[in-house]
Amino acid sequence: MSENDASLPPAVALLARPGAARDRLREALVQADVALVLEEDPDALDPATLIALAPQAVVIALEPAVEAALERLDDVLSSPAFTLVFDEADLAARREGWETQRWARHLAAKLHGHREVLPPGAEVEEDLQIEPGMPDTPAQLHVNAPLDFHLDEAADAADLLAGDSLYEAPAQWQEPQALEQALATNLPDADADADADAEAPATPADAGAVVPPPLADHSRWALLDEDAAPAAVSRQTTAPPALPVFDSAHLSLVDMEDTAPSTGPRRGARGAVVVLAGIGGPDALRRLLAALPSALDVPLLVRMPLDGARYGNLVKQMARVSPLPVLLAETGADVLEGHVYILSDDTATVLRDGGLQFESRPQGLELARLPPGESAVILLSGADLLQVDPALTLAEAGAWVGGQVGEGCYDPAAATAVVAAGMFAGEPQELAQAISARWARPEQGEAQ
Repeated sequence: MSENDASLPPAVALLARPGAARDRLREALVQADVALVLEEDPDALDPATLIALAPQAVVIALEPAVEAALERLDDVLSSPAFTLVFDEADLAARREGWETQRWARHLAAKLHGHREVLPPGAEVEEDLQIEPGMPDTPAQLHVNAPLDFHLDEAADAADLLAGDSLYEAPAQWQEPQALEQALATNLPDADADADADAEAPATPADAGAVVPPPLADHSRWALLDEDAAPAAVSRQTTAPPALPVFDSAHLSLVDMEDTAPSTGPRRGARGAVVVLAGIGGPDALRRLLAALPSALDVPLLVRMPLDGARYGNLVKQMARVSPLPVLLAETGADVLEGHVYILSDDTATVLRDGGLQFESRPQGLELARLPPGESAVILLSGADLLQVDPALTLAEAGAWVGGQVGEGCYDPAAATAVVAAGMFAGEPQELAQAISARWARPEQGEAQ
């Protein structure tokens, strides 16, 4: 390719039925600065026309009315010379304002092969000029700063602050006394009490007064003599009831056949390969599935949120390129080895009787519930950053984790995070090869 050819805008074909969706996609392609070489209804398109024009990319508006036409064009659209971009027709027709601008920027990035998806002006950064020498200290930065304002403010607040003189307690306060001094002050003088008793005349006690008994002399207190017999207890105590006798002569083992769990064949797979994707994910997922063998000893669970939850169309798209069966996950079904399952927003897995089954949970698929030693996680373009920590935690427990790299990764934040943590890095085809190396099932006729 010459330099002039490289500078030309990419040739793009738009396949969509007439209507609002087609008009929105045409406007997005005009904003993306591409050469629109064909705009046609898929039902009326001749495959030879598409081959003759040889566009670099084909943008397709998906809806049930064009599924039969896409089946007819499958051989042509499967050519590696075309970059396919799918969009939901009903979503394209409803996009307005900010959503339209955002989708157009991502479409332009995919068609032109760059990663500039931010709005104009958001990517401008300050031009830093590096200068030699040490940075200025705080004293140097404020050497000429005016201080009069701060001095006046400090003088006004000086009266409100505590002084630096010694603290003097008020005259009516006394120093605290020690416990011994307080007891000595309160105890009566023994000599004074003896004199007072000798001088004071004996007066009979009042008839109604209660005289407290004198305190015992605590100086002669001693520990209780253990040999001394305790005082007799007048209260009669009753003996506790006799405990039942445990007869151990007739013990026996429980029959294991009555309580053992079912030993039937395990239907669900022991683990799974979870594929997480988002923006730019359909193309990366297509390349990943196309590079897999026709038999695997592990299922693939694809989690890629879609606007409108049109997961049935994604199943049909991936079934055209995948050598493995592609199904829509159903609640209560077993997760079978050698199958690709497209998961909806609330589809999750649970381990029962040693095998995985699908169930419905509001939070959807949780990586922490997968058996780490039998599972793997692949983060493609657009994977959610919130899944990075669960993926790395699963890797620490023994799972295999990989992230997409390369020019086709348009939203690499999550994939780059796991790669930076030391996980496997590669293009979708290389990720597929790594999965095949571990879980590929021998073809028929090959040695086991």
